[in-house]
Amino acid sequence: MRTMKEVKVGETVKVYKLEGAGPVKRRIMDMGITKGIDIYIRKVAPLGDPVEVTVRGYELSLRKADAEMIIVE
Repeated sequence: MRTMKEVKVGETVKVYKLEGAGPVKRRIMDMGITKGIDIYIRKVAPLGDPVEVTVRGYELSLRKADAEMIIVE
């Protein structure tokens, strides 16, 4: 298992679980990132923040701190 922050550009991964609690976890889930969903990593900014992904057919930018809370397989 690894966090989404460690995934390379061009990979597609499946969400294993979400860490964190309360409003932060709720916000990630509201973006459509839930257990079992596939995420395609489109690109990463030069300093690693933000990470651009495709989830459920739409494009999304995630902060590095949020990407660290998403455990993928």
